[in-house]
Amino acid sequence: MTNTKTRKFAVRAAAALLLSSGIALSPTTAPPAHAGLFGGGFGGIVYDPTNHAENLLTAARTLEQINNQIAQLQNEAAMLVNQARNLASLPYSSLTQLQSSVQQTQQLLGEAQRIAHDVATIDEAFTQDYGAAAARGDFDEMIGGARERWQTSVAGFEDALKVQAGVVGNIETARTEMQALVGRSQAATGALQATQAGNQLLALQSQQISDLTAAIAAQNRAQSLEAARAASAEAQARENLSRFLDYGGGYEPTTVRMFR
Repeated sequence: MTNTKTRKFAVRAAAALLLSSGIALSPTTAPPAHAGLFGGGFGGIVYDPTNHAENLLTAARTLEQINNQIAQLQNEAAMLVNQARNLASLPYSSLTQLQSSVQQTQQLLGEAQRIAHDVATIDEAFTQDYGAAAARGDFDEMIGGARERWQTSVAGFEDALKVQAGVVGNIETARTEMQALVGRSQAATGALQATQAGNQLLALQSQQISDLTAAIAAQNRAQSLEAARAASAEAQARENLSRFLDYGGGYEPTTVRMFR
């Protein structure tokens, strides 16, 4: 439809140029040979083929320039349309859902029982209950400390299972978001939309990596607590054996009167 309008416009322009060149093609009058005899003359039409050819050539060049200008305008319009598409923003965002998944994992890590994921708390617990501290106090105190360490190890494994369950629960959410983002990326109308979809896919991947990191941290925490409990139990056992084998000062002979 646009090409047809362009051709009609070009034809009209060429016709207008030909009509405007009618001045050059208009008949010119030359005095007849016998004008001097009668003191006047009758006008005659004179045709100049060179002038006519030049006018046609000028009209053709003008028409070509008009066509070139129209094509340039069409290209500029197409370029503006493409720029508008490239600058169009992606009408979809998975940020809220990803942030919600990360917050759920952080909440599970924050619910760690007894010994939290905190350096100061870990230092305090190991100073008071683990290692050499497990061998201090009387027998009842050592039994109570061993019971506390066992309960802490059990709680650590429970926390690890909770974090792992939360991470597994986020897999379905991640799958849904990934499907939506890939669909948006494939249907992107411009470079900006494709880039934004790619950035959100990277954010989804980061969320999955954070979930994996949390699961590994929780599992390693439980294993570390159990290893620390076993080491403390060995220290306590050595102390109990040492106390059991401690006979005091040994036998000292004394004078005993058996009969009066």
